[in-house]
Amino acid sequence: LGQRLARGKRLVRVLDAAEQPLELSADTSLFEAIPFIVQRDCALIRDKNKVVCGIVTSADLCEQFRTLTEPFLLLNEVEDHVRSVISDHFNVTELGAARNPSDSDRAVTRVADLTLGEFLRLLENPANWDRLGLGISRQIFTDELRHVLDIRNDVMHFDPDGSPIEDLSTLRDFVRFLRRLRQDSDL
Repeated sequence: LGQRLARGKRLVRVLDAAEQPLELSADTSLFEAIPFIVQRDCALIRDKNKVVCGIVTSADLCEQFRTLTEPFLLLNEVEDHVRSVISDHFNVTELGAARNPSDSDRAVTRVADLTLGEFLRLLENPANWDRLGLGISRQIFTDELRHVLDIRNDVMHFDPDGSPIEDLSTLRDFVRFLRRLRQDSDL
């Protein structure tokens, strides 16, 4: 409406202010549709019978992006926090000992070379755990980390519907816990 008025258009009917909507087929790939939806802010979706069956907006794209990326971002944050917690407590030989035995050709020269599963292997050892001096239960921590690892394995198989809400809740809770742990421990 504002664009039409700014250009001096005479607006008597709603049709005078209307734009032709972007229309997409319901079977159009979301990735193919993104640039069009971003440019026009929305698109009408037509089914196989050419009937409008919905609308997709830029806000819908944001929500879908969050649904698909949040588990990856949370898992990355978990790994960053765990790396920080263990970074100054183990030498290269000890880190290498945590490496997956089936991956013995891979060099481990720093904490960042370990996988989440290898972090778990390292921390399941009571002597290693005690060196951290965290003052929390090793068993509870490693059980939660194992649960996060299971979620990670599911996420990496990429379900287009995203992760179940329970898994997201677990990841969010564990990230919050790790943040507090690092703050309280000055790690």
